[in-house]
Amino acid sequence: MTEHIYQKTIAKIIKTEGVGLHSGKPIHMTLKPATENTGIIFYRTDVTDKDNKVPAKWDHVVDTRMNTCLGNASGVVISTVEHFMGALAGLGITNLEVELSGPEAPLMDGSARDFVTLIEQAGVQVQSSPVKAIKVLKTVNFDDGKGASTDLLPAETGMKFEFEIDFPQTKIIGHQKISFDLNEESFKKLIAPARTFGFVSEVEQLRAMGLAQGATLENAIAIQGDGVLNPGGLRDVNEFVEHKVLDAMGDLYEAGMPIIGHFKGNKSGHFHNNQLLRILFADASNYEIVEL
Repeated sequence: MTEHIYQKTIAKIIKTEGVGLHSGKPIHMTLKPATENTGIIFYRTDVTDKDNKVPAKWDHVVDTRMNTCLGNASGVVISTVEHFMGALAGLGITNLEVELSGPEAPLMDGSARDFVTLIEQAGVQVQSSPVKAIKVLKTVNFDDGKGASTDLLPAETGMKFEFEIDFPQTKIIGHQKISFDLNEESFKKLIAPARTFGFVSEVEQLRAMGLAQGATLENAIAIQGDGVLNPGGLRDVNEFVEHKVLDAMGDLYEAGMPIIGHFKGNKSGHFHNNQLLRILFADASNYEIVEL
């Protein structure tokens, strides 16, 4: 008899708050248990005159320039969801309602660690329906023609991530490569604590454009020259590429269910991850839906 893996939600309502990366304003977040087969749904509690429901699905991604931004047909958007979605993917949370008091998910410390802690404080509720997953049957690829690419390859079980980045302009990053087989314990130890990062010169430009108003040394790694400005330094020597895996985990979880496959990212970002999902779902022969 096959032993199924069952869907999960949280055991109780839990709340937190943090600053939005781009607005710099406080964002209140409430997580609520959801029934089986709901998926991950965001609600904007500050929007009361139109539809405030935004599903966390690949076909609701409306912008990938600075983060992953979701939107609905009424024009309601929620940005910077990738770290939170990565936490849900790492913990196997399949059903959840998420209320936000503004247009962004809170940045917290720039990683998924605080979200993991929040969900563990709420407790995980195992439900009665098996998890459905997308099993990749054929290799799909997106190449932007500028040196960055993403691939999804078939795999018999589980999800594997390979990522490679190259920042020759700074020795603190340089060339980094990682291979990571997704499981909850290794995710919490290796990927969840990895923070977002940026160059000080770029942050100054973004702020002049009215963006990155909430970026501080408390929620991002600030790179200047061949070092970082953060007093505590790095959490791990490969924190930069580990964070890129976190981003990819969050973006791919917008498939609407876990993926059984092997992901490869090369100097890629949110745009490439979303394009990869669009290519995957454009041809039904690329995948099949299976019960785990």
